[in-house]
Amino acid sequence: MRIATNTMSSAITTQIDNLSSQQATLQTEVSTGQDVTNPEDNPAAVNTALMLESQLRETNQYASNSAQALSVAQASSAGLTTLQDVANRAGELATLGTGTTGTDSMSSYATETNQLIEEAVTAANTEYNGQYLYGGTATTTPPFTVTRDASGDVTGVTYNGNSSSAAVQISNSTSVSATTDGTTNQGFASLISNLVTLRDALSSGDTTSVSDAETRLTTDGDTITAAIATNGGIQSRIEAAQNQQTSDTTNLNTQLSGTVDADLATTVTKLDQAQTAYSAALESAVSSMQISILNYIH
Repeated sequence: MRIATNTMSSAITTQIDNLSSQQATLQTEVSTGQDVTNPEDNPAAVNTALMLESQLRETNQYASNSAQALSVAQASSAGLTTLQDVANRAGELATLGTGTTGTDSMSSYATETNQLIEEAVTAANTEYNGQYLYGGTATTTPPFTVTRDASGDVTGVTYNGNSSSAAVQISNSTSVSATTDGTTNQGFASLISNLVTLRDALSSGDTTSVSDAETRLTTDGDTITAAIATNGGIQSRIEAAQNQQTSDTTNLNTQLSGTVDADLATTVTKLDQAQTAYSAALESAVSSMQISILNYIH
């Protein structure tokens, strides 16, 4: 009789342990909202989850790259717009200069052109987040340096950047350069040089030189216009990539949720059942202990 009682007690104890473990697992699922917490719970699901999380990290990195690239492209666009405005106004002054004979007017146009030169130099040396935008990959020093005469007026300009451009990965198959290339940057130096020529021609009343400068400034303006168009295209590509990244992130999160998230309604029901079974097992254990004691008494 004692052997049977011991066997029954052992079985009940095992059942209680199993039910306790089951309750703990279900309570963890309810609290975390996930039915996979350890690799051994579901190895296939864990492998899938790890793969999805890796893809999410990659997508998030592309999203970060895209946000940074778009900010740089927008800052570059602002500088390009300033240079375009300078080139357009310089062209207007050149046209006025070739059609006027008054020295006062020519001097006034020369003074304004001198201000345009300073504006162009500042725009060409645009910085964003501590990095110069128009020097290729040489971003730590001003890409354009100027020489000045005794009165402080710009007399020449030198491009110190390089012909390279930094590429930013915005998807597994796409990279963009958010800044201008070396050829375009050299065009900025040409603009500044031609502005100097225009100013000097206006100052001296040399309408022939003014006309020549006007022609060259038109070419410089075309270079800047092309750079603005390219910049707009790059921004569009980045924004399209961002839209795709948002969609990919949503899809990956949905897949990940479907892989590891628990069905809370079902889990709560199972937990209730496990708690009921656990209570019943405890009651059974108590009854068993009472029977065992009576056996010893008898």
